Amino acid sequence: MAIKKDLSVEYLGVKFENPFCLSSSPVDDSYEKCSKAFDNGWAGVFYKSFAKFKGVDCSPRFDSIGKESMPWMGFKNLEVQSDKTLEENLEILAKLKRNYPDKVLAVSIMGTSDDEWTELARLVEQTGADMIECNFSCPHMHIKGMGMDVGQDENLVREYTKAVRRGTKLPIIAKMTPNIGHMELPAEAAIESGANSISCINTLRAMMSIDIDNCSPMPTINGKSSISGYSGSAIKPIALRFIANLKQYPALANVPVSGIGGIETWHDAVEFLMCGAQTLQVTTAVMQYGSRIVKDLISGLSYFMEEKGFEHVQDMIGLAVPNIVTTDKLPRDYEVLPKFDHEKCVGCGRCYISCYDAAHAAIDWDEAARRPILNEKKCVGCHLCVNVCPVKGCILPDRVRFREGAEVRPIVYQTKYE
Repeated sequence: MAIKKDLSVEYLGVKFENPFCLSSSPVDDSYEKCSKAFDNGWAGVFYKSFAKFKGVDCSPRFDSIGKESMPWMGFKNLEVQSDKTLEENLEILAKLKRNYPDKVLAVSIMGTSDDEWTELARLVEQTGADMIECNFSCPHMHIKGMGMDVGQDENLVREYTKAVRRGTKLPIIAKMTPNIGHMELPAEAAIESGANSISCINTLRAMMSIDIDNCSPMPTINGKSSISGYSGSAIKPIALRFIANLKQYPALANVPVSGIGGIETWHDAVEFLMCGAQTLQVTTAVMQYGSRIVKDLISGLSYFMEEKGFEHVQDMIGLAVPNIVTTDKLPRDYEVLPKFDHEKCVGCGRCYISCYDAAHAAIDWDEAARRPILNEKKCVGCHLCVNVCPVKGCILPDRVRFREGAEVRPIVYQTKYE
């Protein structure tokens, strides 16, 4: 029997029935897609970015990359802003809010000047939308002063955020680019200039692969291609890093964050929430599995909350932040040695080879039994063996060995790997 928990969150004064939203992208660029998403259980959509002019895209414009059993480890996207006219998009927004008044409608906009940003904000508010997201982050806009160009320039962020604020009283979310060293600086500029929240991350600028037969980057478009946006599960660690940076930056510690970047499972969702995100935006997983994936996200999050005793989603937001420290704060006076479960071991030898060739040669190999044996004198507890083992639970952290002179004390360390 399905477990039903209260997954509602309040974000920028607006109640979301759960934290799950579609991010601004091809998955929510029409009335039909948004209405289907709402019917499936998504709490909100961040409607695909549009400008005053209509976008025209190349073909093909998507590509993916996999690894071993993962068909979509990463995804490449060359699509620009909406291919609909401004008038068409405004009609869709008004219809969505009219037919789904209890769902949250956030709208992503892009301008080329102060006046355009102000006008777009004014027009969006008139549709009944709940909030506005400023796209300061698209990584493949070919027009100077749009997308990523803005997010990398604190002065432009300030100027355009103020322009949007002049056009609306709605909550403003600044969507920041990860194609920068310190997102905190332009994010702070956005908040100081009238934004209420930050969403991150947008896609990373990347080159997916090369078609070695045609010497052309992928996806090949008449023999050529471009560096553009990279998404999918591969960018989740980078997204978590940027969210953590924002939450640990004093001027932004209490600023709400909407998390984006590689969310595919309920487990991913929990990680983003614990890192400080209040709402979660998804695109690439929907492209791969369809809009109904939200049912799995809702179910998984509900079961997790039941198992761990969380009554409200809000109770887990930011729990991991105090435990994210700089490397100089990490203890270095003990080692966690691994153990081998020979009943589970398949004798592949990957741990032995990896340790011998790339770590500390701390695993001996029983050739007759085809089993690894830990050489404790050489082992330094790096856990390369734990990470290369293909059998779940075969190699796990076992016991703590303190260095000479260290204080013996209880140590928290990982004892299982999902």
